[in-house]
Amino acid sequence: MNPVHFQDLGMIGYQKAWDYQTNLFEEILAIKSRNRNLPEEQWEITQSHLLLCEHPPVYTLGKSGSEENLIISEEELKKRGIEFFHNNRGGDITFHGPQQIVGYPILDLEKFKTDIGWYMRSLEEVMILTLKDYDIVAGRLPKYTGVWLDPESPSKARKICAFGVKCSRWTTMHGWAFNVNTDLDYFNYIIPCGITDKAVTSMQKELGRTLDMEEVKGKIKHYFEVVFDCELVA
Repeated sequence: MNPVHFQDLGMIGYQKAWDYQTNLFEEILAIKSRNRNLPEEQWEITQSHLLLCEHPPVYTLGKSGSEENLIISEEELKKRGIEFFHNNRGGDITFHGPQQIVGYPILDLEKFKTDIGWYMRSLEEVMILTLKDYDIVAGRLPKYTGVWLDPESPSKARKICAFGVKCSRWTTMHGWAFNVNTDLDYFNYIIPCGITDKAVTSMQKELGRTLDMEEVKGKIKHYFEVVFDCELVA
């Protein structure tokens, strides 16, 4: 099994978490760069990571997104205490906030599988299996990334987990935003992922009760190990 270093960063500002995962990402790229000039028996070993955290309220816009999907003024953002960042992941606009589990896998995919499609479907599978433990049936919606409820019914389909990643030289960063007990009102001020005709939901909304965040994190960690055939280590 591939070892993956795990850290729970708790509640952390978006910029601080972005800087931290960027440093881990660049460390892997630096090792790969040095290895190119060495015989294989002298290669340094890269280390993969999985970070879980929560963020204070923040909207993030991916490099291919449109700022028109932010439908709240700068003044209102400040008034409501919401930050806004452009970043270098794929995807459009999304929300991160308290009681949402954000995951940042910084993986060397050359130790797993060099296929970005496989990687995205695998991340989705982790969440689908986690939700299944709570009797929430989830799946995929053709042409869209993310994990959805009722994906077979376009009029009812609603997203419970959003994804946006960056991959360079088969090294990943950024990841997912999984709505557990998330305050869904924040999604009223954006067009989530640029999709105008689909709703957003949370585990709390679907089950009608507040979930234990640590319990849900534990299940995510377990299924991450299962799906990626890895071992999370401290």
